Amino acid sequence: MPGTRGLFIPGPTNVPQAVRLAMDISMEDQRAPDLPAFTLPLFADVKKVFKTEKAQVFLFPASGTGGWEAAMTNTLSPGDKVLIARFGQFSLLWADMCTRMGLEVDVVDVPWGEGVPVEIFAEKLKADKAHEYKALLVTHNETATGVTSDVAGVRKAMDDAHHPALLFVDAVSSLASIDFRMDEWNVDICVSGSQKGFMMPAGLAILAVSEKALAARKAAGMRRCYFDFEDMMKTNKDGFFPYTPPLHMLRALRAATDLLLDEGLDNVFARHFRLAEGVRQAVSAWGLRLCAAAPKWHSDTVSAILLPEGFDSAALVRHAYTRYNMSLGMGLNKVAGKVFRIGHLGDLNEIMCLQAIAGSEMAMRDLGVPVTAGSGVGAAIEYYRGATTAASLKNAA
Repeated sequence: MPGTRGLFIPGPTNVPQAVRLAMDISMEDQRAPDLPAFTLPLFADVKKVFKTEKAQVFLFPASGTGGWEAAMTNTLSPGDKVLIARFGQFSLLWADMCTRMGLEVDVVDVPWGEGVPVEIFAEKLKADKAHEYKALLVTHNETATGVTSDVAGVRKAMDDAHHPALLFVDAVSSLASIDFRMDEWNVDICVSGSQKGFMMPAGLAILAVSEKALAARKAAGMRRCYFDFEDMMKTNKDGFFPYTPPLHMLRALRAATDLLLDEGLDNVFARHFRLAEGVRQAVSAWGLRLCAAAPKWHSDTVSAILLPEGFDSAALVRHAYTRYNMSLGMGLNKVAGKVFRIGHLGDLNEIMCLQAIAGSEMAMRDLGVPVTAGSGVGAAIEYYRGATTAASLKNAA
C-alpha cells in the first residue's frame, strides 16, 4: 500500500530521523583510543534520563529480558526469596524467569487491569521480620494491560517496614516517557530497553544500578558471564567494553538521549500525558472502557481498550493492518481477543495519535462494533486543541 504504515504498538516505536542517521555510519574500531571521548559522556547523560547521580549505567546488547537476567544474576543467589505482583503478561514473564532461575518466588496475583498492590506489599514486608525477601520486583508499566504502578508507594512501604530488600523496577515501557526518579525513590536496579521511550531499534538493555546493588554482587551466588557487572565495570570505567559493543546502537543512543534532554524530561512526560489523555477521551466517546480498572492505573504510554462482548480484538488488529496499513497492539494472554492496544509513546505527536484513533474507529465500524463515526476522533481533536494551546502558552512563558 502507498504511504507509510502507521506504527501504534507499544514498542518498537517510531525511530526519529536524527536517530536513524546516527546509525548510518561506517564500522568503527571498538578499541580506538578516542572512543572514551564518546562513551564516557554518553554514560553520564543516560544517567540523567533515569534521574540519578549515584547509580551506574550498564548497556548490554540484549532486550529488556536480558536486563532482567542481568539484574538478578548479579545480585541474588539460588533459593533467595523475592516478592512480585503478577498482573499482566510482562510481570508474569518476570516472575516465570525468577522461578526458572531457582529463586523462591512469592507471587501476589492481581486482577489484570490493576497494578502493584502497595497495601499488600506493605503487610508482607512488615510481617517479614527475618527479612527473607531479598528483592522486590515492580513492573512500573504493564504493557499488556495499560497499567502504571506506584513505585514511590512501594519504596515508602519498604521504608516504613525498615526492610533491607533490593528494589528492582522494570521500566522498559515507561522510562523516557513516564516520570521515573531513581534516586528519589531509592530504586536499586532499573531495567529498560532501547525500543520504547528511547526511540531506537530493539537491541540494547539499558540498566541503572545503585551502589547497594553493586555491593550485593560480591555475595551473589548465581553464575553469570555475559551479563556480569564486574566485567562491564572493569572496562566501562575507561570508556570501553568487555566484548565488541554495537557501536551503531550507541551512536543512536547518543542521538536519542540528546533529543530527550533537549526537549526536557518534564516536557517529555507532559507530552506523553497529553497524547494519552486524547486517546482516553476517544475511548470514552466511543462508549468503550480501558482495561485499566481506574484512573490511578492509567498508563501514559499505552492504552489497552476493551471491545464489547462478541467482538474479537485479534480480528480487529488484523483488519486494521490489512485494510488501513496500521499496526495496533494485540491482546496478550488473559486479555487475548478482548483488548486491542494503542501505543502512544516515543517520537509521537497529536496528529499521529489522531491517525491511530481514526484508523481504530474505521476498523471497528467495519467489523460492526457499535461506535459512532467521528466520535472518538472529534473528542480527541477538541482535547488536543485545548491542551496543545495550553502547553504552547506555558512553554512560551
